[in-house]
Amino acid sequence: MLMSSRNQPARLEYGPNGFRVLRAGRYVLCAVTEAEIPLEDLRYWSVERQEAYASAEIATRRLTGQE
Repeated sequence: MLMSSRNQPARLEYGPNGFRVLRAGRYVLCAVTEAEIPLEDLRYWSVERQEAYASAEIATRRLTGQE
């Protein structure tokens, strides 16, 4: 059975003002919680770490070493 790219995580390159889709998918995983983040809801990421976060609180904890 073939899986559609819509059912798989996307692979992104994170930049300071947005991201570029390297592999199509409908979501990315939060680097801390592993929660699925739909691409249309993705707001928080680290350019240096190249990882996504599910919320501002999670991003802050991760980037300040409190996760």
